Amino acid sequence: MITSVLVANRGEIACRIFRTCGELGIRTVAVHSDPDANALHTRVADTAVRLPGASPADTYLRADLIVKAAVASGADAVHPGYGFLSENADFARAVLDAGLIWIGPPPSAIEAMASKTRAKQLMGLAPLGEVSEADLPVLVKAAAGGGGRGMRIVRRLEDLDPALESARAEATSAFGDGEVFVEPYVEDGRHVEVQVLADTHGTVWALGTRDCSLQRRHQKVIEEAPAPGLSPELAEELSTLAVRAARAVDYVGAGTVEFLVADDKAHFLEMNTRLQVEHPVTEAVFGVDLVAEQIRIAEGRPLRESPPHARGHAVEARLYAEDPATDWTPQTGTLHRLSVPPSVRLDTGYENGDDIGVHYDPMLAKVVAHAPTRAEAIRKLAGALERATIHGPTTNRDLLLNSLRHKEFTTARMDTGFYDRHLSELTKPASDLLAPLAAALSDTVGRSRFGGWRNLHSAPQLKRYEMAGEEHEVRYRYTREGLETDGVRVIHADAGGVVLEVDGVRRKFEVSRYGDHLYVNNSALKALPRFPDPTTQHAPGSLLAPMPGTVVRIAEGLAEGAAVAAGEPLLWLEAMKMEHRITAPQTGTLTELNVLPGQQVTVGSLLAVVRSS
Repeated sequence: MITSVLVANRGEIACRIFRTCGELGIRTVAVHSDPDANALHTRVADTAVRLPGASPADTYLRADLIVKAAVASGADAVHPGYGFLSENADFARAVLDAGLIWIGPPPSAIEAMASKTRAKQLMGLAPLGEVSEADLPVLVKAAAGGGGRGMRIVRRLEDLDPALESARAEATSAFGDGEVFVEPYVEDGRHVEVQVLADTHGTVWALGTRDCSLQRRHQKVIEEAPAPGLSPELAEELSTLAVRAARAVDYVGAGTVEFLVADDKAHFLEMNTRLQVEHPVTEAVFGVDLVAEQIRIAEGRPLRESPPHARGHAVEARLYAEDPATDWTPQTGTLHRLSVPPSVRLDTGYENGDDIGVHYDPMLAKVVAHAPTRAEAIRKLAGALERATIHGPTTNRDLLLNSLRHKEFTTARMDTGFYDRHLSELTKPASDLLAPLAAALSDTVGRSRFGGWRNLHSAPQLKRYEMAGEEHEVRYRYTREGLETDGVRVIHADAGGVVLEVDGVRRKFEVSRYGDHLYVNNSALKALPRFPDPTTQHAPGSLLAPMPGTVVRIAEGLAEGAAVAAGEPLLWLEAMKMEHRITAPQTGTLTELNVLPGQQVTVGSLLAVVRSS
């Protein structure tokens, strides 16, 4: 029997595994980098072991340090979670060689399937060799790992070499393995996968299908089970292929076989030899705890002869600290408050007051809804996200809401090109225009020396706020009847909330303050001075760092005085395990280049200036 588990991971997945371990009476051990010294997964574990350093390469990708931590802490088993070393056969061997139990598939199965190139060969497929115009578009893909890292779509031959270089660099940083390959890119297909679970006694379960077609940068955003709209014949074919793939490598544990479905035909993509981020939707539909099953399998216990029956439909949304309207830019800062209605499941690696840093993935949480039908599950999830309180860095919450309510999604006609087609309409600002007024009234009453209304008429008061990138002016005045503003009746106002009435309809606004940060319901506002500070202005053509990160490289031959074209890549930043390309804002001359490779930058740092020609 396993008595103590070290999770070789961090954040949400570590917390999720610890939760099941606690229910089973198993002691938990966390590992943490220096930035994660006070992270939630470190706080909730029974024991925590430091991995000195900050970058994944120095910490969560150091198999030797993690095995040493497991032995030192007295753990008798290691769970890899997902990402990092979860699909690294050498790590699995090192765990086993140390006399520990590996909660995952055999190293031989990882070697056969974790490398996408070898997996395709096993399934009778092969990556492209020389790429010609006739092969386009193609997809450059990391052979190891997942999560959309190390992947690039190439539509022009001249973009192939830069895409290969960029993908290798990103894959090396994320997985410690820079191997990449090229395969045909199927436009507008659906990403459908099958969850498998296998024991050491020859039983293999196929736990239905999942649809993961809504993706950004090849990373899933919304997932659901079962995959809607598949013919019974195709769903059965996918399950049969998944079981066949598992049996072909004597698979043990939880794994996922992924396909691209187009024109009612299945194209094998890969097998992920680990637990998937989206596993909760399968858990909800089949009523199983996949982590508990992984642990039982690792203990040598058999699965039942057949899996449980599916029940209902489940949908999961990944809540990211990122701005979809600005090329999915990751966001950092303090998560002041995160809460969702109890009707849905919340898996997160953060608590109120935690900091979101630059070193790791920007996912804050997964929100999961289960209901008897797909329509009910979508409605339940959308309603929960709408009523959630999220105060902190910008998130993709509005994008998730708009996606769930988009006709193409509700009618199950989505595919992997969904965001390419609809991103602009899904990210249109939808801020509440009464929020600045509520903020101004709350601030005025909260600061009043008189504790309430004045008895005399006053001159109109003016306050300015920035909300969703736009300026808003608010005008109001004191009267004997209270606060007055055109067209809006003020029912109540205090420092914590405001009630306004417009055309006979009353609305409540909760006002929250965290230092200089102000939120009205879920709208983030920034109070502006009456007159802008001229010292904060930047010259036209200035390129500011959209996030804190590291300059990983600068375009070859780029120097001050060089002529550049609008949209031309100038440099690359790495933040939250992804590379972000910084391009010229206009055609002209590079008059300033203020950074070097390896340099750390903060958000808003002046990187370069391009003067229009």
